[in-house]
Amino acid sequence: MAEKTETKVEKKDELEREYTIPLRSQVNKVPVYKRANKAIRTIKEFLVRHMKIRDRDLDKVKIDRYLNEFIWYRGIKKPPARIKVKATMEGDIVRVELAEIGEKYGFKKAKLERRSLKASESAGKKKPSKATEQKTEEKTEEEVKEIEEKKESVVEMGKKMEKQAANKMKHISGGKDKEPKHPHRMSLRK
Repeated sequence: MAEKTETKVEKKDELEREYTIPLRSQVNKVPVYKRANKAIRTIKEFLVRHMKIRDRDLDKVKIDRYLNEFIWYRGIKKPPARIKVKATMEGDIVRVELAEIGEKYGFKKAKLERRSLKASESAGKKKPSKATEQKTEEKTEEEVKEIEEKKESVVEMGKKMEKQAANKMKHISGGKDKEPKHPHRMSLRK
């Protein structure tokens, strides 16, 4: 059967348990191409039963991203035979995650946590004040002239390149008289 260890955290009214869920017996009942889906459903059914969720509602069980990746790692046809999970009940919702995160998933999780921390820090930074914005907006006359000159030179070069391309096309086509209408009938004319 499934192993169970239980810990209660009093201050948050959370219930935390670890289970080893056997998947093989349920997964082998379905066709090969549906096995990973059945493994996910089996985990949810097991936790609904053991965490005593009302109405046996599978939508109240939320599976962690890394647990899902672990199930699907070998593809849809060959999920693991058993899995060790840590279930935490927060109100009506049960959150499930891998009990023993492997090295690969540990690195992934740390990377995503750093990324989200960095994003929250950058969002928390204050926008520059109006005084600093005015300094950046007020450019010297020389800088404005340089920018305008660059724009003009870009426009001039574009026009120059268009003229060159038009001249090339004119010389390549050779006009109306030089090119026969039907090149495959050349031998018949002579």
